[in-house]
Amino acid sequence: MLTLNALLGLGTALAPVFVALFVGLGFWWGLPVTSAVLLAALLGVSLPLPLRAGASATSTAGGTGIPARFWVFAAFAVLYGICEIMNGNWAETYMSVHLGASATLASLALTAFWAMVTIGRVFFALVQRWFPTSRTYRVLPFVLAAMFVLLAALPHGASGLGVLAFGLAGLGCSALLPLTISFGQEQLTVISASIAGGAIAFYQVGYGIAAFEAPPSAD
Repeated sequence: MLTLNALLGLGTALAPVFVALFVGLGFWWGLPVTSAVLLAALLGVSLPLPLRAGASATSTAGGTGIPARFWVFAAFAVLYGICEIMNGNWAETYMSVHLGASATLASLALTAFWAMVTIGRVFFALVQRWFPTSRTYRVLPFVLAAMFVLLAALPHGASGLGVLAFGLAGLGCSALLPLTISFGQEQLTVISASIAGGAIAFYQVGYGIAAFEAPPSAD
């Protein structure tokens, strides 16, 4: 799960790079055309492959209700979505308005955030033998909370520290969502096949809450 989400994060981090590349080359439309061609090729390769889902525990379970513990994971997914998008959507605005950063540094802060989300997922997947995922799941929320406090405390002009803080915030976010899905599937075997979809749905609720809040304004 961590590896798959790392690949998702890699795509997110690379998207601005490819946008800048195609815009710099003078034909921005080349990016959606290239994406469409690659997607069509991927679908063409994937169509002959069998799609087999694992046996769902739901079919052998006595009831069809949603376990109460699911709502704990759902609430965590909402909070995670809020935290991720507060960084992902508002990093550039915060850097420019509150820290007085240039457009380049503001973009760098956003890139640092998404890059560290990806790097963190790969890192924690590689070290789980020595640093258990249960410990990662307990530690990362404190890392993320500490970065919010640090960002709020940074004075105007500390744009370099802002880039570093957003990078560390990305590390704090990195493994939380995939581990929420993994632990949910492990603990809620009755609805394990539905945990991923449910967690992503509530993550999107948090995404929407954070995306539509008022952007930060100058003091």
